[in-house]
Amino acid sequence: MRIITGSARGARLQTLEGNDVRPTPERVKEALFSILQFRLEGRRFLDLFTGSGQIGLEALSRGAREAVMVDASKASLDVAIKNAERTRLDKQAVFELAQAEGYLRRRPGPFDLAFLDPPYHTGLLQRVLPLVAEEMSPAGTIVCEHPSDEILPETAGDFTKYREYKYGKVMLTVYERNPEADV
Repeated sequence: MRIITGSARGARLQTLEGNDVRPTPERVKEALFSILQFRLEGRRFLDLFTGSGQIGLEALSRGAREAVMVDASKASLDVAIKNAERTRLDKQAVFELAQAEGYLRRRPGPFDLAFLDPPYHTGLLQRVLPLVAEEMSPAGTIVCEHPSDEILPETAGDFTKYREYKYGKVMLTVYERNPEADV
């Protein structure tokens, strides 16, 4: 696992071993950042369920102003912190040891971009998606990684499903604010 491009290009990242961890596959990560490529510069990025921090760190490497990385696992967050230090992106990273729902109820926004990749088939994505939508800036974008057999809702708060991308058994679903929503 490595940073693909930007200021930390090529930096190798650590990850936890075991079945509790499911890093985003490299080709899905490349696709994600192709989707977000012109939206990152100077933006505030939320990496919910951060794991090793690879997505938040990639966002920082590509020009995001700040990445907030949230995980309920202390072991995962410790690895993310080490990866941020290794890539020298730690000054722009904020780390939160918290359950996603509890963190979002503290009203931590606004975020310009959010990436959600919770454990698969738990219902957690469907529970946090509307909470994330409440914390987004007016021109915000939410991207969810999930298994292709899991159907996500058409809307989340003022956000509407914009596009879906399939990569084998993995989907990326993009939500954007409904243009008719009062902001």
